Amino acid sequence: MTYTSNLFYGASATTHQKAKELRKMLTPAERKLWTVLQNKQLDGYKFRRQHPLYKYIADFYCHELRLVIELDGEVREGEEQREHDINRDAVIKEYGIHILRFRNQKILSDLPKVLEQILNYISSSKSEY
Repeated sequence: MTYTSNLFYGASATTHQKAKELRKMLTPAERKLWTVLQNKQLDGYKFRRQHPLYKYIADFYCHELRLVIELDGEVREGEEQREHDINRDAVIKEYGIHILRFRNQKILSDLPKVLEQILNYISSSKSEY
């Protein structure tokens, strides 16, 4: 099965399978944020978790807002991983998708502040329509 919908930006069946596996292994920070993103709880927008985009998998994605939310833990601190993230973000941004990044620790310690930042982005993107 080939996925070519704009929802997935040409993600392969292999990428979809990997995303499905990742959905079963959410980190504590992903799980905590997902509790407020799922079921359109955040300002009525539908977010998807571990969502395939091209050859990448976004932690969270809202197609309507064209917004990716990425959570970064200690594994993202290495130089090689930072470079990978920069390249990955550049490709995703070429599709007109905005990316918000948060540290796992910020999600775990101050979720209200994170939600405020996400809602601020949503509010500012609405004014652009």
